[in-house]
Amino acid sequence: MRARILFGHGSASSRHLPSHGAAGRGVGGMTGGGEAPAAAAGTAPANAPSGTVPNVVGVHLYLEQEGRVLMGLRHPDSAYAGGSWHVPAGHCEAEAATACLAREAHEETGLVIDPADVEPVHTVHMVDRPDDPPRIQLFFRAHHWEGAPKHREPDKCVAWQWWSAEDLPEPTVPYAREAIEGIRTGRAYTELGWGR
Repeated sequence: MRARILFGHGSASSRHLPSHGAAGRGVGGMTGGGEAPAAAAGTAPANAPSGTVPNVVGVHLYLEQEGRVLMGLRHPDSAYAGGSWHVPAGHCEAEAATACLAREAHEETGLVIDPADVEPVHTVHMVDRPDDPPRIQLFFRAHHWEGAPKHREPDKCVAWQWWSAEDLPEPTVPYAREAIEGIRTGRAYTELGWGR
């Protein structure tokens, strides 16, 4: 069975995140960098219910073949998680999550993904630091794709490589590692950074 997720936006969030170091439980995708607009940084639209805090939506491509997962090594000078391994990812603009996934995959890797041919496999709801907006990280599995990974954004990613899902490289972006472990064990949801 294939589920379809539709999202509405009160205001579009930036596809770039504020800077974060590699050591923390990061919140960015492969396109880390610039500042998020005010609405994504925690200011709700005027018509939102009291106490509403917008969440930034990130999409992540989980490609697995023969037990290996496609991961990119982030450029060491990247504003977010430089020198760490991460799956192809990005942030929703004024678009559906699956359309964003297909767009980001093509921009970063040259792979062609049909948005109708992906399925959600894991969600991470997280907050990195108290002043950062909460983030919803959606992981989608594509069963079919066209092409082979290419270095299309060398200023952001220096290598694409297939890694054993059982033996991910170090360092791997922590929330991506959590999601991959969740996918492998059939767990659909992870929370990180929330106080209990």
